[in-house]
Amino acid sequence: MLKPISNQPVEKSGHSKKQEQWVRRIAIGVAIAYLALVLFIPALNVFYQAFRSGFGPFFSNFRDPHFLAAIQLTVIVAAIVLPINTLFGLCAAWAIARHKIPGRAFIVSIIDLPFSISPVVAGLMIVLLYGRNGWFGPLIQSANLQIIFALPGIIIASLFITLPFVARSVIPVLEETGPEQEEAAKTLGANDWQIFWRITLPNIRWGLLYGVILTNARAMGEFGAVAVVSGNLIGKTQTLPLFVEEAYKQYQTQSAFSAAALLACLGLVSLVAKEILERQQGSSRPIGIRKA
Repeated sequence: MLKPISNQPVEKSGHSKKQEQWVRRIAIGVAIAYLALVLFIPALNVFYQAFRSGFGPFFSNFRDPHFLAAIQLTVIVAAIVLPINTLFGLCAAWAIARHKIPGRAFIVSIIDLPFSISPVVAGLMIVLLYGRNGWFGPLIQSANLQIIFALPGIIIASLFITLPFVARSVIPVLEETGPEQEEAAKTLGANDWQIFWRITLPNIRWGLLYGVILTNARAMGEFGAVAVVSGNLIGKTQTLPLFVEEAYKQYQTQSAFSAAALLACLGLVSLVAKEILERQQGSSRPIGIRKA
């Protein structure tokens, strides 16, 4: 007669438990060592180099007109790029998540394109379009405009690089919440504007803020595409990341590390805000970029 199979879990031997513990400890140790070598130590070294001579030399760099010009240009670019890509991301997310448009997968792939294209290649694409010998070069010259090696080129490059963040953060939220609440509000007589402000926006607010934070951080920290289209003209088209590279090449290490520390602080603020938003989102999982 066959004996019934027990559903009780088989207890592991003491040797197996010790082996699993050692494997876990080794894996954790390798991960910590790797992060220390490629992230923690380099980041700490930036702050050490910036402040090793004291706070006086660090803050004295803020009197450098080129340093101030780089900060000002970086803030201007972020202030222009952020609302444009936020508006685009909302419109794109709404169209993709709420309407069965043809070629939906292709459109999402196009939005994700900046994730897969090198920023340097993106900058070269912009030069080939808007440069003096580019496709639109004669038209731009006839209008007496300058895009490459000027602020418009930097803005276009930053717009391209930061284009997916808001859309890819909001799309999963809209798909998860569904259109039921919006349709119910419409049957009760609410117009589209009231539905957006009172129902849609509260539902997507954490995903939207997440995308905005990432967009702002990337716009301020972008180097590759901006370096190609700006020409890195000191005091004119030099953003803060370009200032770091140029100052370091000119052996102005204090200025370079001071600017790098400022960028690192902006990154840390973004990470803290991102962590707060992720906790606020709870189990809704509106992190579109991770799921992409």
